Amino acid sequence: MSREKIILPELDDDLLAECEIQTFRSSGSGGQHVNVTDSAVRLIHLPTGLVVVSQSQRRQYLNKQECLSKLRQLVDKLNYRKPKRIPTKPSKSVKRGNAEKKIKHSQKKSLRKPPRLD
Repeated sequence: MSREKIILPELDDDLLAECEIQTFRSSGSGGQHVNVTDSAVRLIHLPTGLVVVSQSQRRQYLNKQECLSKLRQLVDKLNYRKPKRIPTKPSKSVKRGNAEKKIKHSQKKSLRKPPRLD
């Protein structure tokens, strides 16, 4: 299941050229201003089909900038690949140290036992 990496243009203007921009009225509180301005923005990245929406700002321009940053973050998240794990083994000196620690601990516990009456 290897997907190819999504590459976005560096410049915002070039990225906007690849997107379909839809504007609509924001929902939620805001009074009369919300009811008369189309400040919310929906960006649809046409090559990938990714959709991002922003309606948190009062100006369309700021919502558009926020959508671009959300789109870049989403693509970065989708492009992330977990690094391959390289299995490692403990060295001989570590194994020897662990064995010595275990022997010392068992001797300490054996001293806690009550003496045998044989």
